[in-house]
Amino acid sequence: MQVIQDPAQFPHLGNAVVTSGTFDGVHVGHQKILRRLLEVARQDQAPAVVITYWPHPRLVLAPPLAHPQPLDLHLLSTLDERIALLGKAEVDYLLVVPFTKEFAELSSEEYIQRLLIQTVGTHKLVIGYDHRFGKNREGSFEYLSQNADRYGMEVEEIPRADVDEVGVSSSRIRRALESGDVQTANRYLGYPYTFTGTVVRGKQLGRTIGYPTANMVSEEPLKQIPSRGVYAVMATTAEGDTYQAMLNIGVRPTVGGDLSQTVEAHLLDFDGDLYDQPLTVQFVARLRDEQKFDGLDALKAQLAKDADEARRHLISG
Repeated sequence: MQVIQDPAQFPHLGNAVVTSGTFDGVHVGHQKILRRLLEVARQDQAPAVVITYWPHPRLVLAPPLAHPQPLDLHLLSTLDERIALLGKAEVDYLLVVPFTKEFAELSSEEYIQRLLIQTVGTHKLVIGYDHRFGKNREGSFEYLSQNADRYGMEVEEIPRADVDEVGVSSSRIRRALESGDVQTANRYLGYPYTFTGTVVRGKQLGRTIGYPTANMVSEEPLKQIPSRGVYAVMATTAEGDTYQAMLNIGVRPTVGGDLSQTVEAHLLDFDGDLYDQPLTVQFVARLRDEQKFDGLDALKAQLAKDADEARRHLISG
């Protein structure tokens, strides 16, 4: 897949089969559209092109962020994650359009003429049933269909029944993660939800009880984090080595608490230094709520139980 992040650098193709959207999370609903895109492109022996936008349009068009940020402003995937997921779909080109307030002011006619026709060279457009575009989302499938001859472009809409059949939306996945239901989120996504963070030095209290943790900080502050609790995860290091692990999201109430939430992973059967390196975790199951224990001995005993429970989920998964 060729990734282009400047529309001015995109090669005008003339016969492209195109779809567009934010594709946050690239969930099973998105995947259905992508499969149809590839099917049409292969039938026509034409390049398959995905157009997406960064930052997410809601982040540009929303009022100044409150704290905490509204759930619908959280992201299921960073730009790098989205690119990787779309790459797995085996499309030929990915055009990442910088989403600005100026871009948002384009009318539907300007959007079609400038982006779809002049920049990409769209021959066929494949879109979901609720796809909207242009200023104030004024553009629609009906508008495209009525003007298809004038644009020299065919338009196909994925029927509502086909999209609704999978019953998935990015909002539903965010809500599942917010409640800690990672198994439902994973089913909607079609793959394990992931979180990547750089390992930074924390208070190193875990070392004192035999459970050292990697304190992870994401470079994307709006990346959706599941609810507070303890999870079974698979952890992958910068070298590509994968370990079973358990992960805590919370404020560590047993050891005095933190002012802000932390994300800490304990890699099972690992002995090494991960500081200043990226670590990626895949959420498999939620083990329990975060709790305050009566001292470090009680915490240590519970962590031993958590480790056994994590292994059980990770082996069966």
